[in-house]
Amino acid sequence: GAKEMCGGPPAASSRSIPAPQLSPEERLSPHMPESLRCDACHAIAFQLEEQLRRAEGKVGRKALSEADYVEVLERSCSQGWESYGVQELDGEKRLAGPGLPRQEPLSVMVTGGPWPSRLSKMCHGYVGERGEAQIYAAHRRGPAALRELLCHGEKGACAGGKAGGPAAPKAMQNEL
Repeated sequence: GAKEMCGGPPAASSRSIPAPQLSPEERLSPHMPESLRCDACHAIAFQLEEQLRRAEGKVGRKALSEADYVEVLERSCSQGWESYGVQELDGEKRLAGPGLPRQEPLSVMVTGGPWPSRLSKMCHGYVGERGEAQIYAAHRRGPAALRELLCHGEKGACAGGKAGGPAAPKAMQNEL
């Protein structure tokens, strides 16, 4: 028995963590999969909030002019979304990245691929649907108000349950 223990690390410390297995839709569709839309919405709200807060900080916390916040929102949606990807947590695929809860340190995150363009497209969709003025007004009321406007309202990605609920098919239709 002693011979087996020499040389290699004990078996208990070796852990194999598989990458999330992505379905064809998750790998190939240009649209954000339904199950990840709520997470994606929270990521977008977080990024918009961060960019607007940073821009206001540069002007001394004053409200931004319409031209300024329109530019900030456009730039926010066009940024590279490379820091976001998919992790599998408790057998469920979740979007992971800045501003999203439940980061699992010992898991594999699949970044790049279709995720950045999907987030950018969704972000532009939100700005187009809600309008820059409404988004900026919600930002001025606080982060919760912006998340409520984008993600939890009647047609929001997180409305009616965890994954999208009854509003989801309508949201898909609007994206086409």
